[in-house]
Amino acid sequence: MDLFKSQESLTTVEWVLRAIVSFVFLLLVTKVMGQRSISQLRFLDFIIALTLGNIIAHPLSDERLGVKGSMLTTVTLIILYVAATWLSLKWPLFRRYLDPLPITLIRNGQIQFHNLSKARISIDFLFCELRKEKVVNIEYVSLAVWEPGGTISVFMDTQYQPLTPADMKLETQPFTLARPIIIEGKANASLLKEIGKDHNWLTKKISPAYSEIRDVILATVDDNENVQVYTIPNES
Repeated sequence: MDLFKSQESLTTVEWVLRAIVSFVFLLLVTKVMGQRSISQLRFLDFIIALTLGNIIAHPLSDERLGVKGSMLTTVTLIILYVAATWLSLKWPLFRRYLDPLPITLIRNGQIQFHNLSKARISIDFLFCELRKEKVVNIEYVSLAVWEPGGTISVFMDTQYQPLTPADMKLETQPFTLARPIIIEGKANASLLKEIGKDHNWLTKKISPAYSEIRDVILATVDDNENVQVYTIPNES
């Protein structure tokens, strides 16, 4: 049984194994491409995603096509992708082609209509994106730009921005980040080690509500080592 070569027919097991091999291969390829390719599709990322999807999909639906050729093609494309990414960091002109400069859509409350066509977006789409940013009046917008990733960054005029404690000259507590330390009865051992605590300390912290860690659905700890235990309300 050779899953990497074309065959006249495949058994059910061979189809499943071919899918598993392709899935694992795509996981490795995606890891090489980096997380930015997942969170934000740039021009180059979009091309690679479309191409890889077609290359891998065909052997998974046609037994006459071997997986080996698709994998070799994919590896070649990933090498080219990494090389192009590296060149974009070293060669400004190439970087401008892959990641063009932002396009100003609104400046000082005025829509830049000539840039709407340059960004290839409609006024309706612009207003839709402004509503997502809770903008009730375009005149309140100091600057709105169309980013290379296909999103709109909106900056409100300073007089329409919410007041902050700094504006009011009020003293505030330092920022603390709460992180889950117990999830569905299992303690986060790495987090306990990071804050220099053990299971006995955690058990004491949850003792007002629970006696055992395994009974806790969710508990969080902040930078001040304060543990918050969340309980499930009783359904009536």
